[in-house]
Amino acid sequence: MAIKLGSTPAWMKSSRSTGNGACVEVKSPAVEAVVVRDSKDPQGPVLTFSPQEWTAFVDEVERGSFTIN
Repeated sequence: MAIKLGSTPAWMKSSRSTGNGACVEVKSPAVEAVVVRDSKDPQGPVLTFSPQEWTAFVDEVERGSFTIN
């Protein structure tokens, strides 16, 4: 997913989201933050990552460190 820190103010659906309803959206309205939400609950809670945390998270996803049960 191509998130440009501080230059992605609108929500974008993750490129890894599939048609199974398990979708997340991300944005980066500020250089110091990447924000994530559940696309099914746009008014619900969000997670905020620092750029370093986001990079570490994406790296682990790409390595296959997380499994879906």
